[in-house]
Amino acid sequence: MAGPAIAQKHDMGGMDGHGNHAVPPTNANPVLPEGHPLKELPRLSNQSAAPGVFKVKLAAEPGTMRFAEGLDTPVLLYNGTNPVIEAREGDKVEISFKNGIPGEPTTIHWHGMPVPADQDGNPMDPVVSGGDRIYAFDLPEGSAAPYWFHPHPHGLTAEQVYRGLAGVFLVKPKDDPIPSEYGDTILMLTDLRIAADGTMPESTMADLMNGRVGDHVLVNGQKNPTMAVAVGEKRRLRLFNATNARFLRLKFENASMTVIGTDGGLIEAPVAVDELLLTPAERVELIVSFDKPGTAMLTTLEYERGWMGPGKPNEADMTLLTAHVSDAPASAIPPLPAKLRTIEALENPVVTRRFVLTESMGGMDHSNMSMQGMDHSNMSMSSDSMEMKFLINGASFDMHRIDVVSKVGQVELWEVVNEADMDHPFHVHGTQFQIIEHEKDGKVTRPAYRAWKDTVNIVAGETVRILLRQDLPGPRMYHCHILEHEQLGMMGTIDVRA
Repeated sequence: MAGPAIAQKHDMGGMDGHGNHAVPPTNANPVLPEGHPLKELPRLSNQSAAPGVFKVKLAAEPGTMRFAEGLDTPVLLYNGTNPVIEAREGDKVEISFKNGIPGEPTTIHWHGMPVPADQDGNPMDPVVSGGDRIYAFDLPEGSAAPYWFHPHPHGLTAEQVYRGLAGVFLVKPKDDPIPSEYGDTILMLTDLRIAADGTMPESTMADLMNGRVGDHVLVNGQKNPTMAVAVGEKRRLRLFNATNARFLRLKFENASMTVIGTDGGLIEAPVAVDELLLTPAERVELIVSFDKPGTAMLTTLEYERGWMGPGKPNEADMTLLTAHVSDAPASAIPPLPAKLRTIEALENPVVTRRFVLTESMGGMDHSNMSMQGMDHSNMSMSSDSMEMKFLINGASFDMHRIDVVSKVGQVELWEVVNEADMDHPFHVHGTQFQIIEHEKDGKVTRPAYRAWKDTVNIVAGETVRILLRQDLPGPRMYHCHILEHEQLGMMGTIDVRA
């Protein structure tokens, strides 16, 4: 599905993502087993006995995984896995973190969470190899949502994520309106590229231009796992797109989907959908109704997000998860509430800001790159020689520059304009925002429902307007969540001042 695999040993240390890499072709992609029962991601146990306090130790370390039979793949993991941290709104959280990655700094970014700026794991606050630190923050009332966490070190984020570093941070509400009989199933979606010897190939020129897209989409680390349900059963599924760059247009065949939540938690009322688009870093909460006996499959549909050069992946007709629906009827369960919560609209903004997303590939006309079938095998992988840049307001990210100055509690209207040739999922640290409208080719559309979001896809040629408010002071990042694009410049810093 993606570019050719590279049969060479993956360097576990010192990568900066911009070196010169050979791209020897191989057709010997390993076959991953399918059809095994879905595994739950392990939950980390609270090490505090005090009520309202959640403490845990977390380490980022090298490890191995066996994705294909007989092949050990070097990876990076948190506590040897992709863990789930489950706490409750109102809790005080203390996480003792150790960086066990040889030769590389790292951080933990608590994606979407309202944590203080000095606890946010931003690129300016690295933990050196062998070092440790404590992340401490409170979970305010109303913060219940399906967050996640991942590394955010400058120049290494993309590599550390595709090598395996990601986890779920589930903040539960004190009173959950969703009946417990629906269960609560986490589906972390990642993608994987491994070579014939089991190693992870380094990124190609196509990966830097488009974002790294793997050969296999995994659910909780498994390819097309299965789950057993009874006919008439309803399941609460929380989907997390933890890939570097894969856009997932999803449909459930022989089952019906109802959206109940997004990045920032529950929406106001359930909304039935036939399909949905989940872009990198986005989350969605669904109620899936299995009303027909037989097989129900979570599958992908084609999505045209823009692609430069060769190796465009086939996004359609992948089966990500298979449910076997028995003839035995499910036990009676309570109906889904008609109202889930109230989301107050943000008040009128006092400031309007404009962020223009562009891309530059040196002297090349990037608008024609996707159509000319470029041969990238002879291109240097150096971003310097290629002058590959992904820009916001014409500027490439600089850790020592403040791009925007804001104020605590100030409601702002952000116009994010995509003048590039591909979609860019746009993420803001430290807060959740409300999408007001999308505009493209003079046509304005509004969201079907009000929701809290921290990541929004900006289609090529589109302007998206969002309302946001930062309630905590300090520097915050905003960036494209195609991680290779963030790494090649599509990121900025807003300094929120009291």
